[in-house]
Amino acid sequence: MKTEKLKLFLVDDDALFLKSLEIEFLHQTDFTVETFATGELCLENLSHKPDVIILDYHLNGIEKDAMNGIETLDKIKAINPDIPVVMLSAQDKIDVAISCMHHKAFDYVVKSETAFLRLQKNITAYFHYERIEKELNWYMARM
Repeated sequence: MKTEKLKLFLVDDDALFLKSLEIEFLHQTDFTVETFATGELCLENLSHKPDVIILDYHLNGIEKDAMNGIETLDKIKAINPDIPVVMLSAQDKIDVAISCMHHKAFDYVVKSETAFLRLQKNITAYFHYERIEKELNWYMARM
């Protein structure tokens, strides 16, 4: 039985970082990947039903009036609160991470040389937890 690949959205205005993440995910995971340079483009394509979104915190490097990551996160959650969103930023500040979590991000990862590994681990953990939760709910419904 073939399982369907997870669909990953990568959203970042830093074209070089975005391309390097895309290459890492395509070569080292079994995900399908769609990339977007703005939050607006990500929102326009939510009908493609991503399983997870990795979203840059800033997002105004290309268009100064573009939505930032928090605004994009809020709109994603308003459309579909079940999509896990991992926020990504060059800022290693606890208040930024707390703000992201307050806006219902699944996690916050700092851009670094280990960012891909941390993102991969977070996504794996999320889907592992989700599977365990479904199994537990299935067992509890039968008791």
